[in-house]
Amino acid sequence: MRLLLVEDDDHVAAALSAVLAKHGLSVVHARNGEEALRALLPDAAEPFAVVLLDLGLPDQDGFEVCGRIRKICATPVIMVTARSDVRSRIHGLNLGADDYVVKPYDTGELLARIHAVSRRGAGGGDQPPEDGAVEEPLRLGAVTVELPTRQVSVDGTTVPLTRKEFDLLALLAQRPGVVFRREQIISEVWRTSWEGTGRTLEVHIASLRAKLRMPALIETVRGVGYRLVVPASGQPAAPEPPAS
Repeated sequence: MRLLLVEDDDHVAAALSAVLAKHGLSVVHARNGEEALRALLPDAAEPFAVVLLDLGLPDQDGFEVCGRIRKICATPVIMVTARSDVRSRIHGLNLGADDYVVKPYDTGELLARIHAVSRRGAGGGDQPPEDGAVEEPLRLGAVTVELPTRQVSVDGTTVPLTRKEFDLLALLAQRPGVVFRREQIISEVWRTSWEGTGRTLEVHIASLRAKLRMPALIETVRGVGYRLVVPASGQPAAPEPPAS
């Protein structure tokens, strides 16, 4: 697996590259945002499976780099940073990051997340249905989810979602009212059983509630997981404090 490491500290990059190499990963090191973007251009010799993106870069903020990456390719991005506040996590995920790892981290955790997002990125989730079949949109009150085109709208207005946000919403929307266990969601959306992904799930739930502006649409079933609640009579769900 080929991986792009965007890290301005040569010592950190060398140490991490050595560890990843021992686990069969081929690492290309970019020291700043512009180097990373050049390496990810569509005409690059060989595509990357994953980008590990530090936020504290010398030429531009990592958030800006993530946004620019999303304009040129769909390569999965894992933000690796010391910024641990929830606002930064949500901002990074909203920009299109697939995961967010806070320093200091366990190497086993990082490897698990790399393999999880790379499997998902190669999973072909954007493929159209076979045999010319057309899937009907899922209509959930004011929310419409179109699975083939991966489009979501609220009252006719398109709501841009990240890959993982869409996958999470689509999973819940296909069986409204059914409670999905946290472990089940993590397995389906992140393709991993690693329990540390739970915090990432909570951040994605919070981001979905904020973007759709319907906090009660996704209900927390304490101690179990989440379910999608269809608003009565097609009306927007009444706001409730988002609990994760």
